[in-house]
Formats: sequence, structure tokens, C-alpha cells
Amino acid sequence: MITINSTPVRWEGGRFVPAETPQGREGTMAHGILMAHNVSGNPDRLAIRFDAMASHDITYVGIIQTARASGMKEFPLPYVLTNCHNSLCAVGGTINEDDHVFGLSAAKKYGGEFVPAHQAVIHSYMRERYAAPSRMILGSDSHTRYGAYGCMAIGEGGPELARQLLKKTYDITYPKVIAVYLTGTPRPGVGPQDVALELVGGTFKNGAVKNAVMEFFGPGVANLSMDYRAGIDVMTTETTCLSSVWQTDGQTKTALTLLGRGDAYQELSPADGAYYDGVITVELDKVEPMIALPFHPSNTFTIREFKANMADLLHQADVDAAEQLGVKNAPSLANKIVDGQFHVDQGVIAGCSGGTYQNLKRTAEILRGTAIGSDAFWLSCYPGSMPINLELTKNGCIADLMASGASIRSCFCGPCFGAGDVPANGAFSIRHSTRNFPNREGSKPGDGQISYVALMDARSIAATARMGGVLTGADELPDIPADQPDEQWRYDDSAYKSRVYFGVGRPQPDTELVFGPNITDWPQQIPLPENLLLTCCAAIYDPVTTTDELIPSGETSSYRSNPIKLSQFALSRKCPNYVAAANAVKNMEAMRQRGEDVAFGLDLPANTGIGSFIMALKPGDGSAREQAASCQRVLGGCANLAAEYATKRYRSNVINWGMLPFIAEDVKDWDIQEGDRLYIPGIRALLEGDGEEIDAVLLHHSIETPVKLKLPGLTREERDIILAGCLINYYAK
Repeated sequence: MITINSTPVRWEGGRFVPAETPQGREGTMAHGILMAHNVSGNPDRLAIRFDAMASHDITYVGIIQTARASGMKEFPLPYVLTNCHNSLCAVGGTINEDDHVFGLSAAKKYGGEFVPAHQAVIHSYMRERYAAPSRMILGSDSHTRYGAYGCMAIGEGGPELARQLLKKTYDITYPKVIAVYLTGTPRPGVGPQDVALELVGGTFKNGAVKNAVMEFFGPGVANLSMDYRAGIDVMTTETTCLSSVWQTDGQTKTALTLLGRGDAYQELSPADGAYYDGVITVELDKVEPMIALPFHPSNTFTIREFKANMADLLHQADVDAAEQLGVKNAPSLANKIVDGQFHVDQGVIAGCSGGTYQNLKRTAEILRGTAIGSDAFWLSCYPGSMPINLELTKNGCIADLMASGASIRSCFCGPCFGAGDVPANGAFSIRHSTRNFPNREGSKPGDGQISYVALMDARSIAATARMGGVLTGADELPDIPADQPDEQWRYDDSAYKSRVYFGVGRPQPDTELVFGPNITDWPQQIPLPENLLLTCCAAIYDPVTTTDELIPSGETSSYRSNPIKLSQFALSRKCPNYVAAANAVKNMEAMRQRGEDVAFGLDLPANTGIGSFIMALKPGDGSAREQAASCQRVLGGCANLAAEYATKRYRSNVINWGMLPFIAEDVKDWDIQEGDRLYIPGIRALLEGDGEEIDAVLLHHSIETPVKLKLPGLTREERDIILAGCLINYYAK
């Protein structure tokens, strides 16, 4: 159970007291780490340089291409390139493996670390090899979270990593810091995903920790193993916080020692008098097994509540499927209730959240000596890294899982984003992974396909598997093993030593980069014109729009190195007409640049650029993938118009790709539809100055309505990036 106090507090004498002033913020763990990495000299406007970075094979090609085009000669900090997303090399001919070959050549040329496919999930690898107290790590994946090791990690879009490669900084205002105070001990059968879903369900919708740092401490921390802490920590991304950090202790030191990095240990804890912008209390002993129903990790219920209200909750899932996915006649999930029990079709334990040693060991113990059975239900288990896989093999857990009927997969992120174990049409999958967004499991509603994902902890997934697919909370079993806080595992990195290319600090400038035919440069973008006439090519009135809806995951991954091909998938599942509409507007801009008359019958100044925009109430929840924004830009996009942005990282991606992140809090009332236009005179002059609001005209059904657009909080550099047309142009200048 969690309790949220959104008023400022101070940690004094082992308790929280109301804080009337912000005095004491330097007493937080986050403050010490941020100041040690801040080179601005201004504690309120931070310019961060990171200790290390990490990218996977959906993102590193574009990042390296951007930095290379901007003058990079070598990696100035440790940069790890993993291959845990496009690992299967099963789509697009040679495309995926071409990217891997490019990545290895780049690691050699510029001095990086290259982790071949099937060796490790990106975050498992970084926890094992790089995360340590007081460090900061930047990753081009939204689940870059290593706070359990006292390491502040941030997931961002690719342009922010390119900035670090160019020896630039990560610029943010000093964030809010929210205390997360843990008490008690988890009950047997309650795992880290249960605690995480309790946190996500309690914070996402109310924005309690949006763009803040979550700082975990309290007596309950000592009752959690390192795997348990990491499993909670990685899911903080789903709260929309900026980063996280945990107090360190003997378990942290032991874990780092077993990983061969004991000398990196530092003790971290908040100082007496530390100031927090709010506090969340988590009573671990009151958390129950949880389930997050489709289509968001915040759609949470206890499994007990779900089973007591199955018909109503499943009816709502049917309604959401019809409204969000456009599949009107899908079979009702109520059909999966048989004799009062809910029958699941698939279980998956995988990735940075699920594939930990402790999760899979508990799963093996729960299933030992039993059989999943030969009916429809099936279970797949993905260890997070080869060292985890190796230890589970040595101690017999892999054998136990295989004997029970579970399938053992490689160290791969696939099912988390729709590139592996796609469920059958109409199937219901329970997963210990990070997200259950619409279509993220790989279905294609546009083709009449639909499947459902609910998030659960590995322990309850194992309990369900033991019952042949009948949904079961782990606490319903009589013999459920408890998680021990001192549970560690023997780390054997021989697989890494045999396969990983360790080239950090040893660039080989004469090495030639290896380009496959699908690896292309970014198309050229023009600077911001004096005025803009923008056509709405997508109007989305959902409460939240995910990056998966802006650019689908799964089958599109193979084209992430080809901006033009990838752009053809933009909004394809949400707004199927978007690409054609955006291309039509883009063609008009090309005509304008050739001097042809394309003013739509309007009397516009000569230097009026023509482009497109999308309107969404709250876009950008979920992944850090920059392509959610860059695909719009490739198609001639010039702006997003929103009531608010779901995450800082998506707004940053919009800016770094030269688009305007407009805000209008009452935009829902404007009734914008596809084909409506915004005329924005003087936009370049506004960006050249320091204005944050501009008068515009909305052309809706031939009616002209004056509107005000806001651009709050733009830094001088962000303005200059938009003026230049994109980050690449900005650096070229």
C-alpha cells in the first residue's frame, strides 16, 4: 500500500516534518550526485556530463550517424552498444545484422564497447558492468534506471546522447526530488513487479512524480535483495519520473563485490534535514499480488480485486479495445471466464524487469516437479544476461523450468516491444515485462488482429502456469517460497570475455565504418521560416498518446537506420491516413521552395513555410525513441500541439528535431480536425527573442479563430536548435 503526500517535507530526526522553505535540498542523495556532474556553475540550471552511456541496436546507428555528421572523432566517454532488440535478424533481409556489423565497426573506430546479440539485455548489462553509487549514466532507452545501485540513470532520445558524444551537456532545470520511504517486509509471493505496479498505479495519473527524481530510502530497503530493488527501480520509468536513486548498504557493497567492482561502493543516504518536494510511503508488508490490465501499466488492481470483479473489468478492457484500437467486433474477454475462473493463454518473464536471477529462480522453485500442461497456455522465460543464464544453468533452475514445460529463450528484449512471442489473435498474455501499451505485443489491429497484455510479477505468472493457465496470485499457493534480502548470485562473466568487444578508450581511427544498404543519412532540413502555415494531419483526443502509437515498435525496428523508410510507419496504427496527408503537405512545401503558388487561396507573406502538425492532448508517454518525433520531421512536420507533454524526453525529441512544442491548455475545446490549419505569423522572430506566447489563427471549416500558442520554458539553445531546423543543422553551424 502507498500513501502520497504532495506537500514539501524535511527529513529530520528520522521522520518527515512539514517544510516551509526549500532549505536543505543539498541533503538529498540526488543533489550530491547532480552537483558532482554539473558543469554549469549554476545549481538551478544544470549542465550534466555523464560517466557512461548505453544504446541498443534500434538506436545506436542514428546516434552515431548524427554525431559523425556533426564532427565527432571518437567516443569521449564509455559508450556501450548492445544488440538486444533487433537480435533475431528475422525481418528485412540483411538489415538487422547489417546494423550489428556497423555497430562493431563503430566501436572499433571510435573506442566503444560492443555486446553482440543474445549476450545481454541492455539494462542487465549496465547494472552488471557500470552502475555504481554516485555515478550518472545516460541511455537511449526509456528504462535506463540503475538507481538500486545508487546510480542516477536517465533514458533520453538519441540526440541527447549525440550531444554527449560531441562533448556537450544535458541541460535541465534542477528537478523536484520526491522521497519514497519504504517500510516493512514483502509477504511471500509478492515480488518487485507487485510493488512497482502499486507505485505506478498510484502516481501516473495524478502526475505525482512527473519529471522528478524518486529517492528511495527507509527501513524497508534492508529487507529487499538487489534484484528486488532493481525490479522496482526499472519500472519507475512508468511513473514518468526523470530518474531514481536508492540508499546503499551492505547488500549493495556485496553485490558490487560479486560483480568484481567492490571498490566502486560508496555509502549513500539522505542527510538529516534533507528537503523533499513530497513523500510517498510504501508499506511493503501491505502490498498484494497485482495485475495491470490492458492497455497501460497504471491500470492496476490487486489480483484479488480483479478476480472479484472480472466481468466488469474485462468489459472495460473490451470497450478500451474498441475505442483505442478501432477493433469493434473482437470476441469479448468475458469468454475467458470459465466456471468462475479466468483462463490465460500465455505467460512471459523477460527483459530488464522480469529476466533477473531472483525472478527466474522463484519461478523455477514454484514450478519444480509440476507441468504446465498440453493445453493452450504456454510460458517463455528470457534470462536478462548470459551470466544470469549461466548461474541458473549451473544450479539446475533452467533444467527445472524446461522440465515443467517452459521455453527458455535467449537474452533478448523482444517480447517487451513486439518482436517475439506475439500472442494469438484474441489471446490474453500475462507478462513480467515493462509495458502493456496497445499493440506493443506485436498485434496489428489495422489487419483485424488483437491481443491483450496484462503485467504481473514472475511469482504470480509461475503460480498461474502451475495451475495450467488459470489466473492465480502467488499468495494463493500454500508453499510459496519467500524472497530473502541477502539473496545474491555468483557472477561468472566468462561469456562476456569470450564475445564482447572491449574497446573503451582505444579508438582505431583508420577503421572503416561498414554500411549496409539500409543505413542512410538523415534527410536535410531547412531552417525555420519567418512565418508558418501548418496543416493538421492527425488529431488525437485520447487522454494519453504513447510513443508506440506515434511510431509502432516491433516490425518497424528493422528500419530504424533508414529514416525515410521508417517514416512510412508513422502513426500507422493510430491514424492510418497520416503519412499520405503529411506527404501531401510536404509536397506543397517543395512546390513553395520552387517558387510555385501554393498559398491555398490565402494572402500570405512570401516567407511563409508550409508544414504539418499533430494535435494530441498528452503525447509522448513511454519509450525514449527519438523516431516518434524524427519521423514526423522527415514527413515535413513542424510542430506538435498539446495540452501537455507526457514526458520531458518526448518534448526534447520534438525540439531536437526542429519542431515547435506548442502548448494550449484548452486545445481540447478547439475541436481541431484533420485538415484544419494554423497560421503562425512572426514565429521566427519570437524564437530569436525570448517570447513564450504567440498569436495565431486557426482555420477550421473555413472559419478563422484567433488562438494563442505557448512555448514555455525554452532555453536559448533550444530556440537556436529550432531556428536552425534540427540539432544536426545547429551543430553544422
